[in-house]
Amino acid sequence: MILLQSPSRFLLQILQDRLLSPDKGVDLDCHSVEFDDVRYHIQFSMRNPHVVVLSVSLPIPPPEAIFFDGLPFGAIEAIKAAYGAVAQILDPPKDGYNLTMKLNLSKLPSDEEQRQALLVKIASVREVVLGAPLRFVLKNLATKTVAPEMDQLIALVHRPKESFFLLPQQAEKVTVIYPMRFQDSTDIVLATSFLQELIESRRTAGLNNAPSCMWSPSPPLELKGAPAQALTANAGFVTFVIFPRHVEGKKLDRTVWSLLTFHAYVSYHVKCSEGFMHTRMRRRVESLIQALDRAKPESEKSKKSVSGKSFKRLSLNEAHSNSNS
Repeated sequence: MILLQSPSRFLLQILQDRLLSPDKGVDLDCHSVEFDDVRYHIQFSMRNPHVVVLSVSLPIPPPEAIFFDGLPFGAIEAIKAAYGAVAQILDPPKDGYNLTMKLNLSKLPSDEEQRQALLVKIASVREVVLGAPLRFVLKNLATKTVAPEMDQLIALVHRPKESFFLLPQQAEKVTVIYPMRFQDSTDIVLATSFLQELIESRRTAGLNNAPSCMWSPSPPLELKGAPAQALTANAGFVTFVIFPRHVEGKKLDRTVWSLLTFHAYVSYHVKCSEGFMHTRMRRRVESLIQALDRAKPESEKSKKSVSGKSFKRLSLNEAHSNSNS
C-alpha cells in the first residue's frame, strides 16, 4: 500500500530551485491545490530575491471543529517552533487564506543537511498547521499526561466540512474515531470492504504492536454527545487506539501524519482499486471479442446488406487500426 508523503512536492521544488539560483530567477506568482482542498499561493519578486511569501488555505471547518483566528488550536506556536526566525506570520493573512507567512531564505542554516531538512519542513506546512492540536495531544500521551483543556471529545478538521474525533480522557491512551463518508455509491461499497479487510489484517501476528483498530456501521459509544450532523457516515466508523509506544521519539511525526490523512489514504486506495477493476474488465471484454472473431468461419465474416452491397465485419484489432488511421 502507498502512503501519502507529508511535504508538498510543489512547494519543495520551488523552494529548492529558488535557493539554488536566487539571482537568476524571475518573478513568480503561482497557485497549487492538494487533496482535501488545501490550497497554496507562493510569491517572490526579484526586487527581494531572498524573500518568499507563502499563503495557505485550509479546508472549511465543520461547526463542531473550533478554529482560533482561522487556524486550529496551537497552530501559531507550532509554526514558530518549526520554522523559528525563517518565517514571519503576517496578520491579517491574504484574502481567501487562513495563513500567510514571509519566509526569509537568507536565514536558513548554513549546513546543507539542516537546510534541506528545514525546506522539507516548510513544504510540510499542511502537517504543521492542521496537525498542531493532534500533535499537542499525542505529545502529552508520550509523557502519560492529559492537558486540562484537552480532557474531552475534540473535533479536528481533515476534509472540507468534515471532522474526526479525539478522546484523550486517559493518560495511557488516546482514542481516534473517523466517520467515513463517500459520495459515490461504488466508493461506499469498496471503502466498506477495504476497511473491514484492514481490521482483519490487524489481527495477524506480525502487527501485534500496531494500534488496535475497529470498524462499526454505527457510531461508537465514545461519540456520545457529539453533534448529530457529525455522526452521519455511509461507510461506517473507524476507531484507532493510540498508546504511548506509538508516539515515542521519531514515531510521533509519522503517527500525526498518518492519522491526519487517514481518510485520504482510504480514498486513494479505493480509487486505485476501482481503476484496477475497470482495466481488468476492459481486458476481459477485449479477449472475449477476439475469441468470438476467431471462432467465426470466413463465409460468415462477409455478409450482404438489404441493398445488395456486401460488407465485412471487422475484428477488434482491425477496428482499432482503422480508427487510428
